[in-house]
Amino acid sequence: MVWLLCISVALTACKEKPEIIEVVRSIKTITVSEQASEKIFKFSGVVAAVDSSGLSFQVGGQVESVEVDIGDRVQKEQVLAVLDPETYLLKVAESEAEVTKAKDNVAKSKSEYQRQKRIFEQGAGAQRFVEVSEYNYKAARSAVDLQIARLDNAKRDLRKTNLLAPYDGTIAWRSVQPNEEVGIGQKVFEINATGKMEVELAVPETTIDRIHIDDPATITFPTLPGETAQGRISYIGSAAVKANAFPVKVELNDPNEKVLPGMTAEANLIVKAKNQNPGFIVPFQALLPAPEANQGFAFVYDSGTSTVKKTAVRSRGSENKEIIIYEGLAAGDIIAVAGVSFLAEGMQVKLMKQ
Repeated sequence: MVWLLCISVALTACKEKPEIIEVVRSIKTITVSEQASEKIFKFSGVVAAVDSSGLSFQVGGQVESVEVDIGDRVQKEQVLAVLDPETYLLKVAESEAEVTKAKDNVAKSKSEYQRQKRIFEQGAGAQRFVEVSEYNYKAARSAVDLQIARLDNAKRDLRKTNLLAPYDGTIAWRSVQPNEEVGIGQKVFEINATGKMEVELAVPETTIDRIHIDDPATITFPTLPGETAQGRISYIGSAAVKANAFPVKVELNDPNEKVLPGMTAEANLIVKAKNQNPGFIVPFQALLPAPEANQGFAFVYDSGTSTVKKTAVRSRGSENKEIIIYEGLAAGDIIAVAGVSFLAEGMQVKLMKQ
């Protein structure tokens, strides 16, 4: 009897249904946002003075004195170096003597011309003598003009023995010593103008068509932590140079006096986004394919019910391995971006950390 009761209890237990535990799938998501209309690109560069000049003597000779050194601040018209003027003083004296001689010759030729003219008018001379004396008189006056021009050149060369600063600035480079012989046009100094400065950059060919003159830029300096300057693009080269990069210059607006030519700088350029079509950028793996071209399905998360909704979308183009959705989604939508082939309309899910 006991044995029969045990069998009955066992059979009753076998007829009960097993408990089914539903597993809620975790999904990886992103929140849809508008495309950025602008992007920031960073490029390294070097600070340089907007006005920078190599200086040289316009006459040659032996250097008598050097008045400045690298790093010295100078003012416009300040003497930087002087050549031995002796040779040029002699040329001035020689030219002055030639001018005096030429003027004396004018006086003599004028007197002779007037004498021949009087004799001819009195009927005792010949027209030929008058014409010759007149020609000599005019030639003597021309000779005076020539000698005066030579004297002016000699005085100019004498003045050029003093090398002057073309503007207020700082001596950035020097390659001359006293008693050294220098030639015409030989670079002896480099001067950077006080005031305006710029950052010289090299922008890759993939980005050069996205920047324009007067585009804004923010400049930082690795050697000056916390120091920033605002600027604008003032120059864009028309031809690529090293490594297919184009030269670009950013003029600084009122830079701090701590910012000096030669410093390393980093320019943050704000450029227009390459694709300006309206829409939302999402990863390719967020879409379930559809039979029609440029269409697909995204699974939009409903926070009220913790379920996903299968939503038809339309796409237009791609950028950086992502697709641009222009219809079917709205800013703020939370969509699944992985495992969408395992999802279905109304499926209950839970979110992984975005």
